[in-house]
Amino acid sequence: MSTTRPLTGETYHYKVIRQLTVMTVIWGFVGMLVGVFIAAQLAWPALNFDIPWLTYSRLRPLHTNAVIFAFGGTGLIATSFYVVQRTCQTPLFSPALASFVFWGWQLVILSAVVTLPLGITQSKEYAELEWPVDLLITAVWVAYAIVFFGTVAKRKTPHIYVANWFYGAFIITIAVLHIFNNLALPVTGTKSYSLYAGVQDAMVQWWYGHNAVGFFLTAGFLGMMYYFIPKQAERPVYSYRLSIVHFWALIFTYMWAGPHHLHYTALPDWAQSVGMVFSLILLAPSWGGMINGIMTLSGAWHKLRTDPILKFLIVSLSFYGMSTFEGPMMSIKTVNALSHYTDWTVGHVHSGALGWVGFITMGSIYYLLPRLFGRTQMYSVRAIEAHFWIATIGVVLYIAAMWIAGVTQGLMWRATNPDGTLTYAFIESLKATYPYYYIRVLGGLLYLSGMGVMLWNMVMTIRGGKAVDAPVPRLDPAHA
Repeated sequence: MSTTRPLTGETYHYKVIRQLTVMTVIWGFVGMLVGVFIAAQLAWPALNFDIPWLTYSRLRPLHTNAVIFAFGGTGLIATSFYVVQRTCQTPLFSPALASFVFWGWQLVILSAVVTLPLGITQSKEYAELEWPVDLLITAVWVAYAIVFFGTVAKRKTPHIYVANWFYGAFIITIAVLHIFNNLALPVTGTKSYSLYAGVQDAMVQWWYGHNAVGFFLTAGFLGMMYYFIPKQAERPVYSYRLSIVHFWALIFTYMWAGPHHLHYTALPDWAQSVGMVFSLILLAPSWGGMINGIMTLSGAWHKLRTDPILKFLIVSLSFYGMSTFEGPMMSIKTVNALSHYTDWTVGHVHSGALGWVGFITMGSIYYLLPRLFGRTQMYSVRAIEAHFWIATIGVVLYIAAMWIAGVTQGLMWRATNPDGTLTYAFIESLKATYPYYYIRVLGGLLYLSGMGVMLWNMVMTIRGGKAVDAPVPRLDPAHA
C-alpha cells in the first residue's frame, strides 16, 4: 500500500487474524505429529501399546480432523479475514463476532481432540464429530459467514476481488454440506443415528465428502492462491477473465463428482457414471486455475531463485495440477477397479493435502506473519528455504511410496490363476507393500520436521516484533 495515499484514520482488525495465524501453525504441527504416529503404527503395530485411545482406528480420524479442520480451517479463516479486509478496503464487519469465530472454532477442535480418541464418533468420513459438536460448528460457521459477507457488503471498492468469490463459495457450500450430511436423530448426549440409511446414506456422505475436498480443500485455498501469489510475486493475476471462468466452471462441476467414490457399490450405475463424467470434466477448470496461478509469474520467474515463500506458493500449484489430473483419472471405472481400497488413494489424498493445501497455507502464513507483527520479513529466511526443501523431499517420498504400494496391491489382489482362483493370498500383498510403509514414515517425519522449523521461525518472529494494525486507505488503490 502506497504511503502517499490519504488515510481514513481507521485500522484493519488484525488481532483475530494474529490469533488464527498462530494457531494455524500450532495445529499444523499437532495434526502432522499424529499423522506420523499412526503411519509409524502401520509399520510397527505394537506402537498402540494396547491402549484403546491410541489405536489407529481412534487416532486416524483425529489426524484427518486436525489437519483438515484445525490446520486448514484455521488457516482459511485467518487468510479470508485478512484478504477480505485488504481487498474491500474496510475493517471487519464485527470484530466481536470474529473473536467468537476464533474461540468457537478452537473449542470445536478441542472437542475433536477429546471425543475422537474416546471413540465418540458418527463413523462418517470427515464428519465424525457427534451432534453437540455439529451444532457448535453450525453456530460458528453462521458467525463466520456474517463477518465475511458483512465485510464484503460494506466494502469501499466497487468490485469484489476474485479471491473473495472463492472464499464466499467455500463458506456457503460447506454450510449446506455440513447441515444436510449431519441430519441425525440424537439418542444420548454422545450418540445419534443418521436420518439416512443404506445407499442413500452413502450417497449423501460422499456428496459431502468429495465436496469437502472440492470446497474446503480446493475453493478456499484457491482464494489464498489468487491473493498471495500476485502479492508475493508483485505481479497482477495473469488473466482476471480466466479466474472468473475458473470460478464458475469449478463450483458448478465439483458438485456432481461425489459418486465416483462409490464405484462398484449398490449405488445405481447411472449415478456412478455421472460422478465419473463430471470428474473428468473437472480437469479443465482445475488446470485452468493452476495455469493462471503459475503464469502470474510471467516476467518474474527469476524471483523463484531467491524467494522461498514464492517457492512454496508456486510448487503448491504443481501439486494441485498433479492431484487434479490424478483424481479424474482414478474416477474412470476401469482405473478405479485397480486403485480403489489401495494405498494409491492414500498417496493421491496426500499429494493434495501435503503438496497443495500444506504448501499454499505455509506460503500464505509466511507472507502474513511479518506484516501482522511489525517485521519486514520472517526471523530467518534461510529457515524458510530449509523448510521448503525438507517438506518437498518428504512429500515426494510419501506419495511415491504410496503410489508404488497401491499399484502393487491392486495388481496382486486381482491376479487370478487359469482356474479362476486368486494368485496371491492377502498376506502376500501385505508382505510386498510393507517396506513402503517405512518410507512413508520417513517422508512424514521430514514433513513434520519442516513444520517444526516453521513453528520455531514463527516464535522467533513474534518475539522480535510487535502487534500492529495497518491503516485503512481513503482511496481505492489498484491493488489492495
